[in-house]
Parts: sequence; structure tokens; C-alpha cells
Amino acid sequence: MKYLPAYRKMLLIRRFEERVAELHRAGLVPGFAHLYWGQEAIAVGVCHWLRDDDHILSTHRGHGHCLAKGADPARTLAEIMGRATGYCRGKGGSMHVAAFERGILGANGIVAASIPIATGVALASGLADDGRVTVVFFGDAAVEEGPFHESLNLASLWHLPLLFVCENNQYAISVPVQKRQGGRGAAAIAQAHGLETRRVDGNDAVAMLEASQWAVQRVREGKPVLLECATIRWGGHHSAQPTRRYRSREELQAAQAACPLARLEKRLIAQGEATPEELLEINAAIIAQVDEAERFARQSPFPEPGAATEDVYATQEGSG
Repeated sequence: MKYLPAYRKMLLIRRFEERVAELHRAGLVPGFAHLYWGQEAIAVGVCHWLRDDDHILSTHRGHGHCLAKGADPARTLAEIMGRATGYCRGKGGSMHVAAFERGILGANGIVAASIPIATGVALASGLADDGRVTVVFFGDAAVEEGPFHESLNLASLWHLPLLFVCENNQYAISVPVQKRQGGRGAAAIAQAHGLETRRVDGNDAVAMLEASQWAVQRVREGKPVLLECATIRWGGHHSAQPTRRYRSREELQAAQAACPLARLEKRLIAQGEATPEELLEINAAIIAQVDEAERFARQSPFPEPGAATEDVYATQEGSG
């Protein structure tokens, strides 16, 4: 298998998230931005095997998932910056990007909230027998929520075409997983519900591609699967949260030493798929792509005030 296409997509996510961090520091991104850097191999490894009409559902840390599924960087950045040209016309922001035309049914700021939604989407696909796969990404903290367990049960009971992807990045805000879970983990819980599972090194792009190929194929055959992907969150819970109060310098250095991009670069060079010079050219091209996305977003207008009442599907009249 050739790994250069996956590398390009991973590098796009990395450079995109670096730019989001810069724009947030400059005050151009409203609210918080939960960055995906360091976890790129997971989103790319899974989405590599999806069809255009397959569905994904994401989390508050969802920019990488969107780009891996084929979202336009310019429209994604415009949405993050609250501009009217964004996928949700600037009203979703960083934590609620959705691009239905790309099968991206939405990120979600509530922990575990996307999991039961994905279960419903997978049920609809199963009833329609449309051959689609639904993937739901979630963090290790979602494993402690009731909807996770309920959705595993229904997926197993009804043989739903649903792939659960747990991105175990070791932290729920500032609390490490060892202080929250009794050693079971997502894969063990899914096995108890009758799902097929695999644990995989989420910082190894090759391992992610191989495990995801198997998982997506099993799901297409009507077998729900859970992948538990071990990774490390590089920064704070969001772009404005300092980590020095609860993470040591050594831990952060170890996280960056496991960089999925650096590991894949070494493999590409070692097997002759790319030279160092070619990788530099790819990097320059991707930076230019992100530059163009930023220009597009900066030049885009904010939503008009009247847009606040558009796309509203339920209202409550005054009481009495």
C-alpha cells in the first residue's frame, strides 16, 4: 500500500490546526478551539476507507475528522471563525461543524452525545439496506457516559453498520484516565456487549490504516466494531488551557516524540516512496492551501443579525 496520500491528509490537518491556534491567539476565533494535533493518524486512517456517502459524527475536537472526510479547508475555517461562508453559515463554530454533502453529520460539544445519534443513523442505513457505514468518533471520557453503553447494546442487538472509534488521548480535561476508569477501557466494555474490537496504536498511521480497513469491511458486512486507539493529547483541553499544572514537561516531550507525522515520514523515506526534498515540497503546498483558506475566511462576512432566526426548526411561544 502507498502511504503518501494519507501523509498529505495528515499534514493538512496538522498545518490547519496550527493555523487555528494562531488565529485563536489573535482573537479571530470566537470561543475555544479544541485542537486535533497529534491525533491525525486516527481520523485519516479511518476515513481513508470510507465512501463519499458514508457518514461520520464527531466531537468537540472535530476539525481533523472533517478534513479527513473531505471537507473543504476554506469553508471549515470560515465556520470556525464564525463567517457566513462556513458550512453552517457561521452559526456552528468550532465545535459544531457539519457538512451533510460530505457525509459529515456534525461535531458535538457534549461528551458522548454523538454516539446515540450515530446509532440512529446506522439504524436508518440498516433498515434502508443502503450499504452505508456510519462512524462515530469519541474520546475516552465518553466511555464513562450512559449513552455509550446503551448504544453498544443496540448496535450489537440489531447488527448495525456502525463503527465506534474511541480516541483514548489519556485525559478528560485535566483528569488522567487512570483516575477515572477501573482498568477496563472501551474495548473490554464493547466485547462484553458482543462487539468485535481491536486496540491499535493511534500514533502509528500504518497500524491505523490496517486496523481501519478490517473494521470498515466488517461493518459493511453487518458486524458492528469498536476500535480503541491509543494516542496522546498534545496540548490542553482547548487552545487557551495551560497544561503545566497537571502535566509534566517529560510527558509532553514523550507525546511529541510519538508524533504520527514524524513516524510516517521516516517510513516514506525508508521505503523510497518520497525523498526529504519531496516532503518539503508537499509541506510548502499545504501551507499555501491553508494560507488560501485563511484569506477566504478573513474576507468572508459575518452572518447578518437576521440570520439568527433562520434554520430554526422549533420555537416556543410565550406561556399563557
